[in-house]
Amino acid sequence: MVNKCHKFYGNEMRLLEFQAKELFREYGINLLPGVSCTNIEDGRERAKELGYPFVIKIQVPVGGRGKAGGIQSCKNEDEFELKFPQVMGLTIKGENARAILLEKMADIKKELYLSLFLNRSKRCYTVIASSEGGVEIESVKNQVIREVGLGDVPTNVAQEISVAIGLDGKTADDFVDILVKLSKLTIEKEAELAEINPLAIVSDGSLIALDGKFVTDDNSNFRHDELQKYQEKSDIEERAEKSGFSLVELDGDIAVVGNGAGLVMSTLDMLSDNGGKPACFLDVGGGATTESVYEALTLISRMGRVKRILVNLYGGIVKTTVVAEAFLKAYDDGVIDLPVFSRLKGTESEKAKAMLKDSRTKIYDSVEDAINAAVMGAKN
Repeated sequence: MVNKCHKFYGNEMRLLEFQAKELFREYGINLLPGVSCTNIEDGRERAKELGYPFVIKIQVPVGGRGKAGGIQSCKNEDEFELKFPQVMGLTIKGENARAILLEKMADIKKELYLSLFLNRSKRCYTVIASSEGGVEIESVKNQVIREVGLGDVPTNVAQEISVAIGLDGKTADDFVDILVKLSKLTIEKEAELAEINPLAIVSDGSLIALDGKFVTDDNSNFRHDELQKYQEKSDIEERAEKSGFSLVELDGDIAVVGNGAGLVMSTLDMLSDNGGKPACFLDVGGGATTESVYEALTLISRMGRVKRILVNLYGGIVKTTVVAEAFLKAYDDGVIDLPVFSRLKGTESEKAKAMLKDSRTKIYDSVEDAINAAVMGAKN
């Protein structure tokens, strides 16, 4: 089974439908039985487990799958053998299939729309709901749009939205339950967007999420280890992992280096708050050596967008002189020729500062000063 998201789009990671539904299921959102697979042999076994009839759904991080033939009903083994290769072989908007989702069918009475998205300009999440689903929301006139702050959607607000789109009885109760759970998921994972389209009313009046979209912000994904399995690592990130340290590529031009995930994350946040754009999250870890830090700098040198390096290091288990030695070696070998803005504290920090005194590494007494200098360097 493929556990990787297809790719990053800017600072966003778009999960495939079956991946989004894994998260939906974890939070108790009602779904149809379904299984994912990546080849026809696996698909045959999964089809037996699931049982006919079901729907074959191509897994790509773009819309328009139905119109392109990427969603096909399948009633028996003969249809499976015919349709599975057809769907698996499709290219939709330049995207090849990453996986196939086999999912049971439902007796649908009506389709709704529901989403939460992060409204950055207003610093809040916004709920969009509609009594019409299954189409592009931009084309729907009957929308309810509600700003709900940055916390979980309260039950009473969810109830108001359900009434506004004309729901009652069991359907309304299910809608409130799903919206509250979707909100909790969105907040806890720091998502940019969580969408259910369509959210289907079935024969008994209950609601089922027939499709799912989930978009996260790469600048916050490193805070969520549980999302790492969905990321498609670059060659640089894979090499870093093999070398024993953590590196996540970002879209900016200032590489952020530190020891300890918490320290590096807080440095990233401070850099962003001061107008800087991080190019990577790099945690050399507690077992860093001169060789591993040198390797980290080698990988940074291969990221062409990096113009400056910001170092925030607190020596404890790792001596700051180990990092200083790696930087000096990298300078001598021509691995890096970039300005470095550094705050060094802790074990042997005074010795490390003396070692770097005549290098391109500028030492600052506080991380705030180092960040300000790095940002100003980016603007000059």
